[in-house]
Amino acid sequence: MALDKSYLEYPKRKYGSDHDFYDWSMMTERPKVTWANGKKLAVWINTSLEFYPLNQRNIPFKTPNGMTMPYPDLRHFSLREYGNRVGIFRLLKAFDKYGVKSTFAINTHLAEKNPYLKDRLLDQPGEILCHGWNMDHLHYGGQDIDEERELVNRSVSRLRDLTKQPIRGWLSPAKNQSANTMDLLAENKIEYCADWINDDMPYLFKTKTDPVHVMPLSTEIEDQFVINNNFHSEDSWAEQVIDAFDYLLAEAKEQGGRLFALNLHPWLVGQPHRIACLEAILEHISASDEIWQATASDILDCFCKQE
Repeated sequence: MALDKSYLEYPKRKYGSDHDFYDWSMMTERPKVTWANGKKLAVWINTSLEFYPLNQRNIPFKTPNGMTMPYPDLRHFSLREYGNRVGIFRLLKAFDKYGVKSTFAINTHLAEKNPYLKDRLLDQPGEILCHGWNMDHLHYGGQDIDEERELVNRSVSRLRDLTKQPIRGWLSPAKNQSANTMDLLAENKIEYCADWINDDMPYLFKTKTDPVHVMPLSTEIEDQFVINNNFHSEDSWAEQVIDAFDYLLAEAKEQGGRLFALNLHPWLVGQPHRIACLEAILEHISASDEIWQATASDILDCFCKQE
């Protein structure tokens, strides 16, 4: 029996996207972007600093990369804490060596409970963005809007108080959102969000108030996804990152500016057996004279001048 034609008829059916969140456009049809100093490829190194509570709630689903064994799961709790106690300082040393200006995505709860770490990050060249409250306070479909509004407001406003920075960016724990998250970010004067990964360039996301830019932070090449989810070796991870960098640089030379975004987790690549792989990546990237390595906000500002 054939489907009734009404099955494929709905109000937002049109060429491109079947929603009004953002405008549809093909990469090849967009105006060419040139980054600062005429560089071809903008490089955003993002470092995620996270707090996983030992007594996690798992609402509405099990916290990704969180505790997996019966309480108290000290094995995984202490491994995550390793990144904030030891691993991050290996990353900072590597950043200094290769002149990297990182964007630091930090849970506000972590910034509050670990003031030394927060102050150390503020001493680095770079920027702080809000990574939600902690990794066990997820944003999700069906969440009461007032509950989520309080969570976003607490996370953003408290981090602004702690850092004395404007906090222009947001990365949701687990990159998970509700239908209201982007509107709530706009209410809190967040200018960009790194949750959506469906592009190689920034783009404008429509909200009920001020628009928010999406800054795509690739999942496919982040250490956690390749090493922890896909069970690839750290050498394979480094190879994949370098391949992605080389490809985007070549594409940028032909089609106009591109964004290369690499997300790092100190509890993974800050390990003594992995840090050399990160250093190899940074050495490869820094050897190119056709890149502009900058914070997410600086990249966004340059992009917006050409929109």
